[in-house]
Amino acid sequence: MDTRNPSAPSRARSAPAGTPTRTRRHGTGGGIIHENTRHTTRFVVIGNHLVQHEELSLLAIGLGCHIQSLPSGAGADIKSLTARFPEGPTRIAAALRELEAHGYLRRERVRTSTGRIVTRTVSCNQPGSRPEAPRREPADTGCPDRPARPAATDRPARPRDPRPRKALPAVPQPATTLPQLVQAATDLLTDLRRHDPRLLLSTAETAHLAPGVAAWLERDVHPTAVRRTLTTGLPEEPLHRPAALLAHRLTDRLPPPAPFRAPAAAPPLRHPLRNCEGCDRGFRAPATEARCRDCRAAAAARP
Repeated sequence: MDTRNPSAPSRARSAPAGTPTRTRRHGTGGGIIHENTRHTTRFVVIGNHLVQHEELSLLAIGLGCHIQSLPSGAGADIKSLTARFPEGPTRIAAALRELEAHGYLRRERVRTSTGRIVTRTVSCNQPGSRPEAPRREPADTGCPDRPARPAATDRPARPRDPRPRKALPAVPQPATTLPQLVQAATDLLTDLRRHDPRLLLSTAETAHLAPGVAAWLERDVHPTAVRRTLTTGLPEEPLHRPAALLAHRLTDRLPPPAPFRAPAAAPPLRHPLRNCEGCDRGFRAPATEARCRDCRAAAAARP
């Protein structure tokens, strides 16, 4: 019973590269079955915290995987991604904002050597961690039975934005704070998102900007003109702080007060029409006068 077989291998041998492996996940009926083939070229390692993220949309997850697979220097702006995929610029921009909010993407404004300001996109494959020094990573076999590397956590906590949130710029203040005027300004700001989805403002941002819009309405500017000023000529790239841009436009483009208009003169007094008690002719006179002018003159001429 204690005789060993010298021809038996000491351990199971790995399948050679290119041999597909078939593995069934949990359950005996339905469920996913993986047929994996080992990658040796043209592949990228992406964490499950991205591809199985519980808060990101499917479009954001797919776009994040695509961006992480791009080589350095490739175009990752809205125009390049819209040309590559069938989704429109609005959906692409919304997915980029999702990735940016969860720390998988960072966009920075940098100045080139020629003085031109461009947007640089930084892709983060592990949000909240510091970038490591470049090193060679072993190729992923793609086999689900192979133990994965130990990770600090499968789903990292939402990273905090390292950039402090700046206060919004000041806006003009109206001379009067009538409730009707403030409500009209608030309604105008709330309606901006129908003209441009990027102008979706929070309650605090709306309350900060409402006095500035009220100052425009107080200067006899039509609401349509105010809306056109705030929504026309916006940059095509994503708006990082739309409320700050609106505050700048409300202050920088504030028109002068409406020209002075003298109050109109009061209309002449018109007495009610009544019949004369003497000649029964109609005439206008104060209520104290019962006879017309001719009857009063005739009565005064009598001895």
